[in-house]
This record gives sequence, C-alpha cells and structure tokens, in this order.
Amino acid sequence: MSQGEAVNRKRVQRLLRLMGLEAIYPKPKLSANRNHKVYPYLLRDVAVERVDQVWSADITYLPLPVGFMYLAATIDWYSRYVVAWRLSNTLDGSFCQEMLEEALGRGKPEVFNTDQGVQFTAAAWTGRLQRAGVSVSMDGRGRCLDNVFVERLWRSVKYEDVYLRGYEKAAELERGLRAYFRFYNTERLHQSLEYKTPEVVYRRGR
Repeated sequence: MSQGEAVNRKRVQRLLRLMGLEAIYPKPKLSANRNHKVYPYLLRDVAVERVDQVWSADITYLPLPVGFMYLAATIDWYSRYVVAWRLSNTLDGSFCQEMLEEALGRGKPEVFNTDQGVQFTAAAWTGRLQRAGVSVSMDGRGRCLDNVFVERLWRSVKYEDVYLRGYEKAAELERGLRAYFRFYNTERLHQSLEYKTPEVVYRRGR
C-alpha cells in the first residue's frame, strides 16, 4: 500500500464502536400492517410484582460480515428471565410463532406486551395469545421505553457478546447466543434482583 497501514475488519468495527459511529443503511422495516388490529398499552402505572405477570417480546437485528440476522426474544419483566428466543435470516413471522409456542409451553403470563411490528399485530400471534387466555398489550408508536426490559436485554446481548466476538457466520452466531443466554439466565447477577440470577428469581416465583 502506498499510504496508511493494513488493518482487519474487526479492528475497524471496534474503533467505530468506540467512536460511536455506524454505517448508514436501510434498517429492517417493522411497522404495523394497517390491516392488523392494534391493541392498547395495558401497563401504564401498573406495578409488576410477580413472575409471569408480564412478558414481552421484541426483534432486533445482529450484523454479520454479509447482511444481518434477526433475533427475537421473550422476557419475563419481573425476573428478567429469557423464556424463549429464536434467530432467523428473514422477517417471516414464523420464527416468532415458534418462539411463542416454546414460551407458552413453559408457562403463561397474565399480559404479553410487544411493539406494533407486523409479526406481533398479525392474527396468528394475537389469536394464539387470546386462545391461551393472555391479555394482549402493545406499545404506543415510537415509545420504545414501553418495552424497556427487552431494550436492556438487547444492549446486554450486543455489548457483552455479539460486538465483542464478531461472529462470522449464522451458525457461529447461533451457538454463541445459546451460550450467552444460558449465561444470562443462570450466571449473570442483576443488581435490580438483589444480585440474584434471573433463573433463581423466576423459579422461586413460580
């Protein structure tokens, strides 16, 4: 090279993160389908005092060297326990449905909160919750803090695992996430839980 120094992609990624910079590119469009029913937000001023009182789900995208993957997770608000999760290379709602079936196979919340993304406003999602006797709650548009516990989970997943490890392939990412969620549920202590793990709080609460 006539100028500068050779540098690998991971180093550039790390330096960009340290400087708070990111590439500008089209983000996944998760807005609600106008033909889908949007449910009211049921949790304003509600005190969450027990496990399985409120669950919520969300989708985020995780970068790979070529493209990105979509990660969905269901979390119990009281214990911060990740009840179920799924990884997909498309936004087809089937991976969210698979996650929901796994979650409901392990328990049932009183209220299930999501944003207004098409996967969560679809009749397949809301109908399954209603058949299970679960109240459907949805964030107000543009109000990410209505689902703050999942947003905090994404921050932990990305900054404690994904960004540090720089996964190259989807299979490698999935293996890494499986290990991270196991660590998150069973080993990672939370100050808000009086330095207990989500699994301990969740199991004791049931």
